[in-house]
Amino acid sequence: MSAQRGYPRGSLDEDETLLDARARGEDFGCVPIEPAEGAALRFLATAVRAKAVVEVGTGVGVSGLWLLRGMTPDGVLTSIDIEPEHQRSARVGFLEAGYPSSRLRLINGTALDVLPRLADGAYDLVFVDAVFMEYPRYLVESIRLLRPGGVVALSGALPGEELDELAGHPDHQAVREVQRMCREDAALVLWPLPLGTGLLIAAKALPSAPPDQLSRR
Repeated sequence: MSAQRGYPRGSLDEDETLLDARARGEDFGCVPIEPAEGAALRFLATAVRAKAVVEVGTGVGVSGLWLLRGMTPDGVLTSIDIEPEHQRSARVGFLEAGYPSSRLRLINGTALDVLPRLADGAYDLVFVDAVFMEYPRYLVESIRLLRPGGVVALSGALPGEELDELAGHPDHQAVREVQRMCREDAALVLWPLPLGTGLLIAAKALPSAPPDQLSRR
């Protein structure tokens, strides 16, 4: 999968803030999302005018920085991670980038324990970059959390060489299951985006008027 083919030269260049965060990720052994995925997240956050975002998998803050750059000026990022050191590093990066603590809600814990405590329909965007085996359950929680028109983006959930290498592994089965769930849910509008490790994007459909009401307009 050629993630960045066709992009204007320089359009995916990362500035010093993102490069510093990426370097911290290397120190921790994290693998942050690629610049193309980050740019897509920023676009999505901008397109839905995201004020409330949930991120499953803080890492060292690379994806969070991209999300914050697309969110509204008063938007709050709720980011969940089980590794406290990673989150401490991410917080430093967010603050150094000029994002105040009032815009950050960093929760240390297991996502499947935290997500059920978040409010129904209160979020504009959910981004998941975490353990593949839990993706089906993350999808269920994401749909509950999103407002109509909100978007969930699942990193690494598209067919490709990396996923093929997991054939027969529970991770592979989980990703195939989340793909099936997205295809079969009539309330979701899908957009498979082959960038980086691949983003499976689904929008929660807006309620529509019955056909008879539309015909009378």
